[in-house]
Amino acid sequence: MAIMNKLKIAFLTPQAPLSRKTWSGTTFSMYRALQMHCGELTPLGPAPVGQLGGKLFNRAVKLLGKRYDYSHGIAYARKCSQFFEKELHGKQFDFIFAPAASSGLAFLNTKIPIIYASDATFALLQDYYPQFTNLLAVSVRQGNEIEQAALNRSRLALFSSEWAARSAIEAYGVPPDKVAVIPFGANLEAIVPKCALLKRNYSGRLKLLFLAVDWGRKGGDIALETLVTLLERGVDAELVVCGCVPPAGVSHKRMTVIPFLNKDDPTQMKNLVDLFLSTNFLLLPTRYDCTPVVICEANAFGIPVVTADTGGVSSLIKNGENGVALPSNARGNQYAGMIFDLCRDTERYRELCASSRAFYERRLNWNSWAMEVGNLLAEVGSTTRQSRHAVGW
Repeated sequence: MAIMNKLKIAFLTPQAPLSRKTWSGTTFSMYRALQMHCGELTPLGPAPVGQLGGKLFNRAVKLLGKRYDYSHGIAYARKCSQFFEKELHGKQFDFIFAPAASSGLAFLNTKIPIIYASDATFALLQDYYPQFTNLLAVSVRQGNEIEQAALNRSRLALFSSEWAARSAIEAYGVPPDKVAVIPFGANLEAIVPKCALLKRNYSGRLKLLFLAVDWGRKGGDIALETLVTLLERGVDAELVVCGCVPPAGVSHKRMTVIPFLNKDDPTQMKNLVDLFLSTNFLLLPTRYDCTPVVICEANAFGIPVVTADTGGVSSLIKNGENGVALPSNARGNQYAGMIFDLCRDTERYRELCASSRAFYERRLNWNSWAMEVGNLLAEVGSTTRQSRHAVGW
């Protein structure tokens, strides 16, 4: 990997590239890992391109029961590309690495090899996520045009799941040899050593964690159903909800709600770590998702995950090794039954916790991700040099 340290990489995204709030911290984690393992990075962005017109248009068509996805609008994408062309002008880079940046790439005029990274395609998001449902026909057309153009301009498209990679190949005709699947890692500043995980209580009250920013989208109602079912079966259980607030009137004496913990605040980050250390299972009956990074974070703490098989989740879960992915239509009684079976044998549960941490160390961390990316960059760079030599560049 020594040669990779000499690479100069433009890290391009229309959003703030180094903000821990962008893409739930995934963009920043990518930047830091690439900087450590692959070369010298130069952040490009955010693109100072207003979207007021698109937002106003979306607000107007909502009155008709429709939506306009202004983040995948042609006008916005052209302005983003113009901005990045100016940023790149006169600078020498070996690669452009563009996470979740289809709008920044669609009309970008450059000869620098582009590596595009994402967790989904526009085709997958349409009629899957609520904000991508009931789109105007023009919005669907523009969204697909931008995705297609970004993929066409990319030398390599990296996805966090087979679900997303398959869509790039089948919906957009991307050659399979241009597509790679590398799972994301945990967006945590520091990972607790394995010796600290031995302190987790494997007996006594069963502690479930529902860590999500959206009660409805992440299946909060099913999580509560799971708690109630376990209590009815005589299990001493509690549920901690962190990151969101249940709807008005939804409560339970065994459910604790922590509306928000800021990872950038040392005290609140410590509270989050303590929460992970005291948790027995991450309960994530998500309704629609790409590849939720919280699964990686739970596994980093040796916490098995019980979740739903939807979107790209199955790429993060190996049933029986780091958790279980239940059918997407499973309800609380099925989640409760699975959790009961997994925890009633203390030794079996200990082994599951150990294998969850091992799965994180082997697959679901940013160092592994960056090293795989580095190997791919080496292959692309070698092919590029061969092509230039063949045509006399």
